[in-house]
Amino acid sequence: MRDETIPTHCPYCALQCGMNLRGVRQPDAAGTAVEVVERPDFPVNRGALCGKGRTSPSLLSSRVRLTGPLIRSHATGRLEPATWEEALRTIADRLRRTREEHGADAVGVFGGGGLTNEKAYTLGKFARVVLGTSQIDYNGRFCMSSAAAAHGKAFGLDRGLPFPLEDIPRTGCVILVGSNLAETMPPALRYLTELKENGGKLIVIDPRRTKTAEQADLHLAPRPGTDLALALGLLHEVVAQGRTDEEFIATRTTGWADARAAAMAHWPELVERITGVGVPELREAVRLFCDAPSAMVLTARGPEQQSKGTDTVSAWINLCLATGRAGRPLSGYGCLTGQGNGQGGREHGQKADQLPGYRKLDDPAARAHVAEVWGVDPESLPGPGRSAYELLDALGGDVKSLLLMGSNPVVSAPHAAHIEGRLRSLDFLAVADVVLSETAALADVVLPVTQWAEESGTTTNLEGRVLLRRKAVDAPAGVHSDLEVLGALAGLLGHEKGFPADPEEVFEELRRASAGGLADYSGITYRRIAEEDGVFWPCPEKEGDPHPGTPRLFLDRFATPDGLARFVPVGHRPAAEEPDAEYPVLLTTGRVVAQYQSGAQTRRVDELNAAAPGPFVELHPQMAERLGVREGDPLAVVSRRGRATGPARITTGIRPDTVFMPFHWPGEGRVNTVTNPALDPTSRMPEFKVCAVRLEPADRGAVA
Repeated sequence: MRDETIPTHCPYCALQCGMNLRGVRQPDAAGTAVEVVERPDFPVNRGALCGKGRTSPSLLSSRVRLTGPLIRSHATGRLEPATWEEALRTIADRLRRTREEHGADAVGVFGGGGLTNEKAYTLGKFARVVLGTSQIDYNGRFCMSSAAAAHGKAFGLDRGLPFPLEDIPRTGCVILVGSNLAETMPPALRYLTELKENGGKLIVIDPRRTKTAEQADLHLAPRPGTDLALALGLLHEVVAQGRTDEEFIATRTTGWADARAAAMAHWPELVERITGVGVPELREAVRLFCDAPSAMVLTARGPEQQSKGTDTVSAWINLCLATGRAGRPLSGYGCLTGQGNGQGGREHGQKADQLPGYRKLDDPAARAHVAEVWGVDPESLPGPGRSAYELLDALGGDVKSLLLMGSNPVVSAPHAAHIEGRLRSLDFLAVADVVLSETAALADVVLPVTQWAEESGTTTNLEGRVLLRRKAVDAPAGVHSDLEVLGALAGLLGHEKGFPADPEEVFEELRRASAGGLADYSGITYRRIAEEDGVFWPCPEKEGDPHPGTPRLFLDRFATPDGLARFVPVGHRPAAEEPDAEYPVLLTTGRVVAQYQSGAQTRRVDELNAAAPGPFVELHPQMAERLGVREGDPLAVVSRRGRATGPARITTGIRPDTVFMPFHWPGEGRVNTVTNPALDPTSRMPEFKVCAVRLEPADRGAVA
């Protein structure tokens, strides 16, 4: 590609920023490398890229990635080089043996929110058709499942943002809840900057004064785990001030009476005691939100990764509905998806309870439609399985063997030491990944697979815009695609047809499988995506003029049977684990700008490691003074589940009762050793964002 410039998309977060790749001759080696060139015409990022995007070609180097299969030697216990035939036959034989000895559900499949739509679709089909197992889920369950559940309850349809990003600067007020866009999605910060330049107001809700919160007109810093009470307190104040939109409530919603009664039990002074946010600040937030002619609420992992995350998001949606800020131009509730294909990854079948097109696995009509596309009997499809954490927790018990693609739960799962133990207890573990992650290092067989610039395929960004990544370079000779892997394994397990390696051929089948579903892709083609800078779903296939796609949902009706949005009555309840005498401090977790998710890829990029070399423990000066802690002192954060260590970072930008650790590192700095796996009863989201801890000097006894 040395003389070409190929348009594609960043391999990281759900913005899926546009970029161009250009070939460059390497002076010290044969062949061609690639460099990133701005793509200013792509509307999402308009050329802007963060450091991760700029350095993404580093991941293509054979120096940092897997280039051949590995099999664990019985003699040495180490992973040793193997041929592809040996590796694939070993996986097929072990999965077959597990099914024969223990039943189909003894085989598990675990996917990832970074897999393309084609891979996610094929992985779900492989699990249900070839393996016949119900035990499949993916790490996207840890991303926005609570928002998805609340979206479905209220609107009948879950798409992260029901409007394009370009609408954000044009609204009158944004409440941003539990998101630090400046570090998690830096190119998106311009939308908030433009909002303020246009006269709009920004309210940021976060227990830390992040770089994003510094941009706010109003920053509310609630105690971790109290976002639900805060949302209810704001709705109470809206009602008390007579600022509800009664016409909208009457004509476009149902269930208001019960939701109103629930909110009125959360009067401002009570909410102040629960959250630590003062009554004047609550009233100022209501004023800014309601004075604006249009407004939005955007949530991220802060309120969602809680054992009451679904109810918390429902409370924020109720605030939008009560004020008429949904289903109208430049208004609404939206979720800022995290992973690169976290949206599309759950739409097409790798989630425990879903079939392609957002169809429900327990819906007979949905099963019949998808089974016809797949050429199987609907009765042969298994029912819903376990959610992600429950599946990982079952490893070595009911689930004896696991095929894992594109995920690193040794670092990313809550109660991670326990999950690492469950992975070690498996009879057999096979991992397909780009790098030798901490999870791949535990496997019996490791398969090296292609990555973003070495393959084509579609992703769906946080707006619901279906995008096309294009192949720019050939993968190393010993590397195959995930689609090739699944096709080869299917053949070895008796299914020689139905699992093509060509991504466009897979997408054509995905179109048919999704047709008529909530996430209908049937009118989308590779050609249209390329010509239109992406196509928003739903986009059903039409005769004659093609469907234009749907950038803005719900303007005429919501996706419920009667077209009305549903209020969901909710009430505040404490976190699953509150501070006590033994564990008196609150811990919350998050990301830093130079690393991504479990860090399996970004920790292999020198420039990013130089910017963020390791974990740290962020605490307030008051807490530091009380404990006798100085900047840089080694600290241990200890919960009932284990401990994680890092140097102290002292800042006034965090609540005095709270500490923060980023979650990108393994080993002693692995904060997910500490986090709580308590699950939301609806979404099955673990409570990553709040747990009770104590602090200790890393080399001596407890101090708090």
